[in-house]
Amino acid sequence: MQTSFATRPARGSAVALAALLVATQPLGAQQSADGTAPQASYDTPPGFQEMAADKLPAVVGVLSTAPPRETGPVPGPSLPPGFEEFFGDRMPQPPRGPMRAQGSGFFVSADGYAVTNNHVVQGAQSVEVVLRDETRLEAEVVGTDPATDLALIKVETDETHPFVDWGASDDLQIGEWVVAIGNPFGLRTTVTAGILSARSRDIRSGPYDDFLQTDAAINSGNSGGPLFNAEGEVVGVNTAIFSPSGGNVGIGFAIPSRVAQDVVADLQDEGQVDRGYLGVRLQPVDADLADALDLPEEATDGALVAEVTDDSPAAEAGLRPGDVITGIEGEEIEDARALSFAVAELESGSEVPVTLLREGETRELSVTIGQQPATLFAAAPPPPQDPEPEPNEARLGVSVAPVDRELRARADLPDDVSGLFVAAIDAGTPAARAGLRQGDVLTSADGADLTDVGGLRDAAESALDAGDPLLLRVFRNGSHSFVAVRLGEGTED
Repeated sequence: MQTSFATRPARGSAVALAALLVATQPLGAQQSADGTAPQASYDTPPGFQEMAADKLPAVVGVLSTAPPRETGPVPGPSLPPGFEEFFGDRMPQPPRGPMRAQGSGFFVSADGYAVTNNHVVQGAQSVEVVLRDETRLEAEVVGTDPATDLALIKVETDETHPFVDWGASDDLQIGEWVVAIGNPFGLRTTVTAGILSARSRDIRSGPYDDFLQTDAAINSGNSGGPLFNAEGEVVGVNTAIFSPSGGNVGIGFAIPSRVAQDVVADLQDEGQVDRGYLGVRLQPVDADLADALDLPEEATDGALVAEVTDDSPAAEAGLRPGDVITGIEGEEIEDARALSFAVAELESGSEVPVTLLREGETRELSVTIGQQPATLFAAAPPPPQDPEPEPNEARLGVSVAPVDRELRARADLPDDVSGLFVAAIDAGTPAARAGLRQGDVLTSADGADLTDVGGLRDAAESALDAGDPLLLRVFRNGSHSFVAVRLGEGTED
């Protein structure tokens, strides 16, 4: 049985309807002769029947078959705890059987181009598209973009197909109605409705997170399906849900059409997305980091360079870890996320000026933008196993040990990573409050490489005497970042 969700008010009337249901009589308001409050007149919002009937034929199921795996499921996009992909949950199969996944998609042209999620077709040997009348058509993968979890496929047929039009996701307002169509749990052509709950959500699933959030019911199987506005235009591609329980809890995420439309156009033209590449790992600047980096007072705008990739455009231009990028090609940079988007939009091979703060002084470097490597977003290595070094307590609240050959092997650390391995963190200490973790490697303190515990102790004492945060460079899960530790604040009970 399919449940129909009716209600489509004019723009903004969803808020008015909610207010009608919860509003209370204000003091001094007029009353009717019988003592009751006068009833306002509201138009009954129409349903989505006509729009749904018109768009359903353009929405398809997507089935993919991948080579067998020895054990376990095939992972979808890398998401924080509690975030589950809509589909692409590849159920464990017998060791010698093929791996299968199913999701949703939608035609964007009459000649059979269809959009879905990358994680639905990732690694697939064969892909099928299932039409509304259950007809199955073979499809080829034209191109994928793991950075945004989008894929473009094309059916093998000479027939024409109904297709949808893109809408302007930037024009959506919070509270507007949206409609999701897809195949949750394999239930074909299911329609659900809700509102736009929020915009520009960053759920840390990728470098270009800019999701629309909706409470339209979305579940496993909706992945890759369209999110429509009330006019029947595609304003998003359903991609992820927040679900501590594994089911829909009213928090779903869609890639906005502003992003998806450009990516799909690149995939159709070239089979890949050409993005600019700088070759740095970034992190935001907070007040403690600004203080530790000797930045001007209140200077928390910009993107802190935590790591520079060898032989990258950034390395060739002379960028260093600890630099704070505040502008590129004349555009002011508010934070690390803004820089990622700005660099991605630059053409590879172009030479652009980069403004930065280094040791408290403003500098400008010229950088030749590269082309983003296709392998850039490969999965990060798993965290190392906990070794058992001899602990050495420091006032930071950490137990550390120098990285030697045995510890490097046991913790599976790269050969070029040296420093002090964090064996334990004391709760409530400065280290714990700053976010240090067991398994981190402290590679430098206040710009000086760490080779022994004495170096860390000396740096901590100097920072404490100066009343400054201790600036640590930390290696964690395959990459470096900076951490500013406020000392002298005692231990929380």
